[in-house]
Amino acid sequence: MLVADAVSRLLAGRMNAQLFSISESCTAPVDQREGNGLLSRLSGSELSVLRPHLERVAFRNGDIIARAGDPADSICFPLTGIAAILDPLENDRQYAIALVGSEGFIGWPILLGNDRWPHDVVMRAENGVAMRLRADHLQAAIDAQPHIRTVLLRFTGVLMSQMGRTIVSSLAHSIERRMARWILLYHDRVRADEVCMTHEEFRLMLGVRRSSVTDALHKLEEIQAIRSTRGRLIVRDRDALLRLAGDTYGRAEEEYRRLLSDTDDV
Repeated sequence: MLVADAVSRLLAGRMNAQLFSISESCTAPVDQREGNGLLSRLSGSELSVLRPHLERVAFRNGDIIARAGDPADSICFPLTGIAAILDPLENDRQYAIALVGSEGFIGWPILLGNDRWPHDVVMRAENGVAMRLRADHLQAAIDAQPHIRTVLLRFTGVLMSQMGRTIVSSLAHSIERRMARWILLYHDRVRADEVCMTHEEFRLMLGVRRSSVTDALHKLEEIQAIRSTRGRLIVRDRDALLRLAGDTYGRAEEEYRRLLSDTDDV
């Protein structure tokens, strides 16, 4: 069975200043069941210490969730939407290094003892909803139920694996293979085959010129893996994307399945 198939079952729900002026209005189907993969793996007693302190927050496509250097005082469990992790450089440049959807959480620096955000975190592709938890309430919950830390640290390890593959892929693989990987990462986390993605967003993920983005999109269209329109693309053949992505995709997804499919038995 493909790793993607196993992970897809684990991703719950298929998974305000504007950082970009390029964001377009994208909304997901309103009848989609919300959920978070990590919260669903906690026991009733573990959830009972978190539930009174979870605050429901909404983000629009393009909203800043966190900014590098700002105090890290809360974590978020996405229920819908995709959070892009961006590494900022000088001259206001940024490059995407990872994505988090309803399978995980945002705020791993707090768990690792850091009180500052090391990256920008921005809502991408669609509007989203998350459950926010203050850092002091998180620590109190962990003190009462230590297994919560285990679950969150396992996901942190998965995220580090995804970031590592982003680095390796950027060094070793063609633009088309890297683009296929990013589309798969988005497709895992959105709730339809249509994904709101602009040329500028691909540039952030791939670190190339817009002309190279256009050429790569045309090649993916030629093999009928996708159909691209202005600001959006439709996944037509996921298997074709998987074949093209090759080993750029799958390691972090397999780690998620191994570590979090049954957190009590690992």
